[in-house]
Amino acid sequence: MSGFIEIRSYNLKPGTRERFHQLFVTQALPMLRRWKIDVVLHGPSLHDDDSYVLMRAFAGVEERQRSEDAFYGSDEWRSGPRAAILAAIESYTTVVLPRDQLHAACNIVPIPQT
Repeated sequence: MSGFIEIRSYNLKPGTRERFHQLFVTQALPMLRRWKIDVVLHGPSLHDDDSYVLMRAFAGVEERQRSEDAFYGSDEWRSGPRAAILAAIESYTTVVLPRDQLHAACNIVPIPQT
């Protein structure tokens, strides 16, 4: 298994997560798919009311940069949901890991049964 996983953790402004999620699912996610960006996972975090996570897969770090530059520089993004989505974001952190490293970590970390 090769490639990279980008994990983006958003800290949203209080009270904006529901609207952010709606915008993401109805506008940004279909747009990311049209741009052939592989969204692995997305959604509200369970630990608080103002966090959201987005995971995307890329073949390589350079491909990630080219893909994101093209997407975020596009007229479709800039004239579409960009302003409304950015208005909800207080801050975000991005981590990029080799897919193998993330896959191995998921296989060795026991998941407690509830």
